[in-house]
Amino acid sequence: MAGAGYKLFNTGDVLTAAQVNTYLMEQTVMVFANAAARTTALSGVVSEGMISYLKDTNAVEVYDGSNWVSSDDPNAIQNTIVDAKGDLITATAADTPARLAVGSNGDTLVANSAESTGLIWAKPVASLSNPVINGGFDIWQRGTSFSSPNAVYVADRWKAEGSTPACTISRQATGDTTNLPNIQYGLRFQRNSGQTNTTAVYLYTGIETANALPFAGKAITVSFYAKRGADYSSSSNILSYFLNSGTGTDESPSGSYTGNVSVASGNVTLTTSYQRFVFTGTIGATATEFKIGFNYTPSGTAGANDWFEVTGVQVDFGTWTASTAPTFRRSGGTIQGELAACQRYYWRSADNSAYAGHAMGIARETTAISTQVVFPVPMRTAPTSFDVSNLQYSDGVGTITVSAPGLAQKSNRMAVLDEAVTGATQYRPYFLRNANNTAGYIGFSAEL
Repeated sequence: MAGAGYKLFNTGDVLTAAQVNTYLMEQTVMVFANAAARTTALSGVVSEGMISYLKDTNAVEVYDGSNWVSSDDPNAIQNTIVDAKGDLITATAADTPARLAVGSNGDTLVANSAESTGLIWAKPVASLSNPVINGGFDIWQRGTSFSSPNAVYVADRWKAEGSTPACTISRQATGDTTNLPNIQYGLRFQRNSGQTNTTAVYLYTGIETANALPFAGKAITVSFYAKRGADYSSSSNILSYFLNSGTGTDESPSGSYTGNVSVASGNVTLTTSYQRFVFTGTIGATATEFKIGFNYTPSGTAGANDWFEVTGVQVDFGTWTASTAPTFRRSGGTIQGELAACQRYYWRSADNSAYAGHAMGIARETTAISTQVVFPVPMRTAPTSFDVSNLQYSDGVGTITVSAPGLAQKSNRMAVLDEAVTGATQYRPYFLRNANNTAGYIGFSAEL
């Protein structure tokens, strides 16, 4: 029978018919013109283990006791699948091999279920920080609650438009360790209870040119977490998002960019629990800035919980799903780094302590006090504006109320305030401090 094994013949051995059939004929590769010729030739003698070669199909087949089957693995990886140095063999489905072309220098191979092969070459996440500064809404130098903002900065680096209808922006502790990757705060955008105005409200942030240029010509994914209040009045509980790019330099995200392009826009459906959402787009090769934002159009009369919350806003290279996008990370890496990143655009010296000091000045004359303020980190540019509240000059004997100082000198590292006063003692040093035993501040802005 076929498969008798191997026999070592010695000189003088008698070669029997059975040995010829089993050791020789049935264990050779028999050549036939086609399957029909094979059937005719082997009629009545075919047995399991026979091997044949068919000239018409160039196929090697083995008889398994019932049928002739191919000895070639139909799913075997052929050399023709890969055609370049660094190509990889992967699969698009069970028993379905496919080629994954080599990535660019420095790329990392990452699992991504959105891709046909389940893999994608991506820029290493650690090689570029999240360009969305304060995407976790940790930093609120201007305060943690705002009433009816009209295109003003609320949480650091984020502008809001919600003056009609009357709205409240506030910082909220997420308190969610199930759906969030340890993100402490979110921003709540709430239409005030009883409001009937149904004008759309907006929340957005702009990415300045220096931070936007690395994304030009690249496919990106924007990820974020969001949820709604029980009385959220947007149609079908949707929250709209948008990603716009421009070709100007460090333009304000309010209004339209020079060379404005809508890179991506759409809607997500909110529930009362945090969910992670993503949207994708390709930034134009000539883009030099971009902005990310959210909005909704309310309806009816606002209830007590007509709001949405958002947090964990992040941008990554490549195309990701909500389940595969890299874990949220701060732009500054640490909370201190995030604060420094925010202070590059706005810095406020604020203190609730009684008569807390902010800077030291000197009376140049009896009618003028100059105060030098050094910033904790270099600002983006020399400040374009400043704001003060509830401050006074004090020489330890008397006080002079701060009313309308001006910027006499400024750079991205320091500013000199100069104010006309009465009753100062020339050449005497003066503290710039909180007035009347209450909180006060001085802030400088180099915002977009």
